[in-house]
Amino acid sequence: MTLSPEQAIHFGPYRIYPGQRLVMEADQPLRLGRRALDILLILLEHAGNVVSKQALIARVWPKSIVEDINLRVHMAALRKALGDGQAGQRYIVTVAQRGYSFVAPYSLEQVAPPPGNDAPPPSGHNLPVRRTRPIGRQSLVDSLVVQLARQRFITLVGPGGIGKTTVALRVAEQLIGRYRDGIRLLDLAPINDPSVITHHLATLLDLSLHDAEPTSGLAACLRERQMLLVIDNCEHLIDAVALLSESILRGAPQVHILATSRESLRAEGEYVQRLDSLDCPPPIADRAQALGFSALQLFVERAMASHDSFELTDDELPLAIEICRRLDGIPLAIELAAAQVGSQGLGGLLEQLQGSFRLLTQCGHSTPGRHQTLRATLDWSFELLSPCEQTCLRRLGMFRGGFTLASAAAVIVGEHIEPREVFGSITQLVAKSLLNVEVGDEEVFYRLLDTTRSYALEKLDQAADVQGTRERHAEHCLTLMRQARHDWELITTRLWIERYARSLEDIRSALDWGLTAQGPQTLAIHLAATSTPLWQELSLLKEHGAYVRKALALLDAAPERCAQLKMTLKLALGSSCYHTQGGTAETVEAFVNALALANSCNDLDGQLRAVSGHMAVNLGCANYQTALEQSRQFDRLGLQGDALLSLSAQRLRVLALHFAGDQPAARVNAEQVLQRMAQSGHLNRFTHGFGVQYDQSVAALTILARILWLQGQPEQAWRTARQALDIAIQIDHGTSICYTLALAGCPIAHYNGDTRTARELLRLLLEQAQKHSVLLFYTWARHYAQVIDRTEARPLPQPGSGLIKDIMVTLDSSFVDDALLQRADTGAAGWSTAEILRARAQALPGEDCSLKTTAAEVLLIRALNVAQTQGALAWELRSATALAQVWQRQGRYGDAYELLAPIYQRFTEGFTTPDLTTARRLLDRLQRHLAA
Repeated sequence: MTLSPEQAIHFGPYRIYPGQRLVMEADQPLRLGRRALDILLILLEHAGNVVSKQALIARVWPKSIVEDINLRVHMAALRKALGDGQAGQRYIVTVAQRGYSFVAPYSLEQVAPPPGNDAPPPSGHNLPVRRTRPIGRQSLVDSLVVQLARQRFITLVGPGGIGKTTVALRVAEQLIGRYRDGIRLLDLAPINDPSVITHHLATLLDLSLHDAEPTSGLAACLRERQMLLVIDNCEHLIDAVALLSESILRGAPQVHILATSRESLRAEGEYVQRLDSLDCPPPIADRAQALGFSALQLFVERAMASHDSFELTDDELPLAIEICRRLDGIPLAIELAAAQVGSQGLGGLLEQLQGSFRLLTQCGHSTPGRHQTLRATLDWSFELLSPCEQTCLRRLGMFRGGFTLASAAAVIVGEHIEPREVFGSITQLVAKSLLNVEVGDEEVFYRLLDTTRSYALEKLDQAADVQGTRERHAEHCLTLMRQARHDWELITTRLWIERYARSLEDIRSALDWGLTAQGPQTLAIHLAATSTPLWQELSLLKEHGAYVRKALALLDAAPERCAQLKMTLKLALGSSCYHTQGGTAETVEAFVNALALANSCNDLDGQLRAVSGHMAVNLGCANYQTALEQSRQFDRLGLQGDALLSLSAQRLRVLALHFAGDQPAARVNAEQVLQRMAQSGHLNRFTHGFGVQYDQSVAALTILARILWLQGQPEQAWRTARQALDIAIQIDHGTSICYTLALAGCPIAHYNGDTRTARELLRLLLEQAQKHSVLLFYTWARHYAQVIDRTEARPLPQPGSGLIKDIMVTLDSSFVDDALLQRADTGAAGWSTAEILRARAQALPGEDCSLKTTAAEVLLIRALNVAQTQGALAWELRSATALAQVWQRQGRYGDAYELLAPIYQRFTEGFTTPDLTTARRLLDRLQRHLAA
């Protein structure tokens, strides 16, 4: 059939709106992965007919070459999300050797899509798309949805495999859109260190904690938020989670918490909801009655999913009931058993389970508890695996998060396992419910449940295979990060993060082990250096800096020194310190040391990165002449043969020229940079080979906007600043967003008198600087707040020194002081010299002291001359206006008019901005005096 935007397709509890790509289950949107939804729509187009695997692959992945397994796992994910097989209902069947067919009854309805039920914005939550349809839990889910409104802190408690995570995710899914600031899921399963929980949660919440007490700092940041936190798998970190939860509940009255744990957290305000096993039918029950019990429903659904031809006959009904009862209604145990139906049959399955449980009873457990039941089921499932599959499962326990088939092969292949054996073993582990599949938009990822992972690691230890697996795991992490570094500038940020962010917990694991006496230190040192892009993109600069320092300490203690590696680490440390601390002694030392090492290695790329990093520090510290001299080093390094590097060098020269005060030369170079970038197709997104990473287009437009404003073109300046911000937001590169807001967006909006926009941009800068741990620009934003939005400003000391102090005096003359005046007198203040002189002149009393009036005149004439020399028409106007006001008070109306009018007439735009409005009003008053 043709899928019409005006029609809804109704089957089972679902309505599909093809035009909106919307799936509704009752009145709730069902969130499916993009590929899974593509598959469903194609099958619906051909409902009742078989669609071949080749046809599906060609439609769903038209521009890619993909393996059959991609289709199989997406199909399995779709079936699980729809609850295919539940209560015997079939939606999609596999036709052997041919393909797939949608077989359920359906109807078409001529209706418009329900208003307001489009998929929620991705920023509203980070919940995964539905992995499985919960069975036998809906009444509990509905109850928890209601309870969370009045019980702010609920912990779902139960043994492993009971379904706590499934229930928590279903509750959270039904609450999407109910919390103003969204829902965040924090999975603690991969985390072993209680001290990092708060920082992990802060990262999820786009917060950066600068306080000495991170827990109280987090609670303070959440004070105004209305949101739900889902904290999963708390059992191994109970005390830390309890303290964190209590702090959040006290400090953030609109934050609710839903946790899962094998035992209660024993925290103040906690409401414990225990999860029982699924209901099992009585031994003697008729078919209709038995299928009303959730344990049997789950068993039948999973058996149908793993074995297409499975049907529960009346004769076999008692066997299925007994299997569910033997397994105590534990969902994970039932899934493991149901996965074996195809190979064992119900009779064989029950017989093997009885044997396994008989052994458990002989070991002293007269009545096996739920923990022993699940353990026995895992043992039984493990014994049914081939030796190769057993080895695969053991070694996969090393992964803390999701992993691809290629990653699995890299860690598994070794002693006793050949590469060709991995694919089949992985497929079997998925089929037997020992390995879960997570379907992303572009790639397929695998993951072990926490219970299964713990079991696999125990088996790995028993096999004395931990050391070798750890080494292969660490080596793979390094290989993966080398590929990530290569891809960083070649693919979109969204795709890059989907592909590599899942590896973060594995990188942490490899570094935590490798940077110790027991680990492969050399490999870990390389990993600390190579993984820099991942830490930058995930806003974890501070944590990365800690690993880099450990790596440097080990490198210094090693008998053989590697100058190249040490240089790379010093550059990584310099970049991390620059953004999280600013121009501290540690930051400077890192870049200076890196340059010395690069010189010793005759490494041109290293020299460039070190010089440019140190140059950025000098600009931030307002050492403009030093930075200008450093920019000339690029010429001496001979970059003419490399177009990309010479372009980056020219952009940095623009920076130095602008801040040193040569606006005409800066303008010429800035426009040349943008022209060269346009000709190159903007392929070079980042500053190739240089130490501080911003998008080249954003950085070039940001400085051009500043130059344009100083040259008297406030409207063009604003358009250019806005263009820079739009690009930074479009590519979603956090440090580039912070950079352009701090240097151009916020100041120019304020200069132009657009208070509302300046406040909006300031709030965006504060938010982004927190999110990306850019303490340097976060501090700048707090200083800006004192001028741009005083209601948002908190007590903050005067900016001690550096570029921010120079910027502040151009925003508000009251920030002038003796130290700034001294810098202006010595020529060290560069671009801000004229403004500092004008601000000091206006701070002197005027009419009542002729000596001070004369001193003010001298300062303003100096300011006027400096502004003219620098080509800064904006400062020229401000200085001329201030001097004309002094002469007006002295009755020198003609001199004041002749000074100000020609400067005002050189402007061609921006006549509603504060500086030009003030000048125009003064000229009008002077004209009236002259006319009188």
